Amino acid sequence: MTNFYKTLSLLALLLMVWSCGEDNDTNFTLKGSIKDLKKGVVYLQKEVDSTIVHLDSMVISGQPEFTLKTNLEEPMLLYLKLFKNDGEEHYIPFFADEGVTEIKTTLKNFNFDAEIKGSKPQDLLNEYTKVMSKFNNQNLDIIEANFLAQKNNDSIAADSLNKASEVLYKRKYSYTIQFALNNRDNIIAPYLALYEVPSANPIYVDSIYNGLTENVKNSFYGKKLGDFIAERNSEQ
Repeated sequence: MTNFYKTLSLLALLLMVWSCGEDNDTNFTLKGSIKDLKKGVVYLQKEVDSTIVHLDSMVISGQPEFTLKTNLEEPMLLYLKLFKNDGEEHYIPFFADEGVTEIKTTLKNFNFDAEIKGSKPQDLLNEYTKVMSKFNNQNLDIIEANFLAQKNNDSIAADSLNKASEVLYKRKYSYTIQFALNNRDNIIAPYLALYEVPSANPIYVDSIYNGLTENVKNSFYGKKLGDFIAERNSEQ
């Protein structure tokens, strides 16, 4: 028996013991499949006070499908982590809410091939990241063109491309802020303000927070954004 299989066997035993003591009263289910995965362990995780904790896990042995469960008090960003004993971190962040979320991906491109269907916040995150991917691709094109311009000592083209990069950066920020403002009734709004544009002009961050519905303002990310603004203001 290889060391990897020994590790999986030990993990399977530990997970069985751990799961026996868990509360079966759950309201969230993650159903997923990882194409071409034969051996490994999948974990459902969340962040608590800057520490990642396991919520559920399952040993993969032959079958690519898996089911993970937990109990959620409110919509929350969770992580699907894959352990395959290669010394690297493999995880997919996603928004979870009561009910069922489905994730389909591949072993080769675990993160990038992920197709996620489930909660409304996740649908909005999918929409947002799709647009961000276009911005990022445009930025890569500018970087490549700038490299060639500098290689050819074309200072005029390089200056023009630098300005184009600055404009693109501002467009990304503007899109994120507007997206958050347009979805003030969803936790995606405070989440984006916290993790995508925290260094934006305080006027915009405050506008996002002040525009939140009461339910969202009292959510985990709404409270966290409120604390962020309060701390920022106390340092001024």
